[in-house]
Amino acid sequence: MKSYLKMDRGELLREKAELEEEYKKIKALGLDLNLTRGKPSPAQLDISMDMYDMIHSGVALIAEDGTDCRNYGGMDGIGEAKKLMAGFMDCRPEDVIVYGNASLNIMYDTIARSMTHGVLGSTPWCKLDKVKFLCPVPGYDRHFSITEYFGIEMVNIPMTQDGPDMDMVEKLVSEDEAVKGIWCVPKYSNPQGITYSDETVRRFAALKPAAKDFRIFWDNAYAVHDLYDDDRDELLPIMAECEKAGNPDMIYQFCSTSKVTFSGAGMSAMAASEANREGICAQMSIQTIGHDKIKQWVHSHYLKDMDGVRAHMRKHAELVRPKFEAVEEIFSREIAPREIGTWIKPKGGYFICFESLEGCAKAIIDKAKQAGITLTAAGAPFPYKKDPKDSTIRIAPTFPDIEEMKQAAESLVCCIRLVSVEKLLESTGQGCA
Repeated sequence: MKSYLKMDRGELLREKAELEEEYKKIKALGLDLNLTRGKPSPAQLDISMDMYDMIHSGVALIAEDGTDCRNYGGMDGIGEAKKLMAGFMDCRPEDVIVYGNASLNIMYDTIARSMTHGVLGSTPWCKLDKVKFLCPVPGYDRHFSITEYFGIEMVNIPMTQDGPDMDMVEKLVSEDEAVKGIWCVPKYSNPQGITYSDETVRRFAALKPAAKDFRIFWDNAYAVHDLYDDDRDELLPIMAECEKAGNPDMIYQFCSTSKVTFSGAGMSAMAASEANREGICAQMSIQTIGHDKIKQWVHSHYLKDMDGVRAHMRKHAELVRPKFEAVEEIFSREIAPREIGTWIKPKGGYFICFESLEGCAKAIIDKAKQAGITLTAAGAPFPYKKDPKDSTIRIAPTFPDIEEMKQAAESLVCCIRLVSVEKLLESTGQGCA
């Protein structure tokens, strides 16, 4: 199979004609496949259905410390839920505050609180002339939506195979007092699937920020989402490293059970230092009486501990892994030899990040949409939805069934090939006709 980069104009034109015929056939199929968001499939949600068999009128919903989960109280979560979520984040149970369904909600509230009331006595961000946030790219679009919503200036930080470019992070954090935070998805990053190296975690913990209210927003969303039980990435515990470095207050960590049990009915948690927790709980005491303790009781008694979580996640992996491997096989066969794109094979998480030839992502996504395959919008993994190279495409393989995913991948390959040929013809200055 010949590389497109080594084809002459005549060969590219012949390839284009063949691909246009193939593309017409794909469009005629009337596909309707959605690969936009990292949603668990119905089969994955079925795994946890027996969890609610635990609740019936004869069950005493009493926490281990005697708290009646049906009533008020326990604002920061019942003890067994704090212990369970501490396992997700490699921290102490006393570091944890258990919330409601979505960790995104916690992150929004944390930014909002910093804007209106400041961080541990610092000037509220809304009263400052400028507030900046560092954004590893490509990254999680919903993170960027939060900071954009509050008018916070976002600064792109390139990702490396070990995590964010730490030379750049260290320089900006130490020199610019307007830099107040950084978004991080440290294990199986969204969308690339990169896990931060031990050195990267230690360098984060040892940061010397110019702003005393600088915080690392450590969204460990895929802490337990391994595809391979015998070949999974390990992440150094950030909170322990921050304590060793004398920076216990610099970290906020987040996680949830959204893709463990039910995406719409799980529980989330935040871990932070004692000083941070005191400030957060003071605000929470005005905002809420407490979160859903029955849900906390059910989850903690159903999953029990991290051994239980790992056993549960192996069931998810059995369903998800074949879909990732199907995309890997098809791309390796059809894309790699033609040298028209690259990707990282993740060991976990929920996405595959494809890098097309420069200037092709938007056109590929548009062609795919016309063929009935909906992908995350071009530019979404970047602040302000601006991909400087127009090359990043996020693929979410989890929701379709395996046959649909294979069909989607094969069809997407046709779109990638066709747009790549058109781009190469265009770059020769001789047009596409």
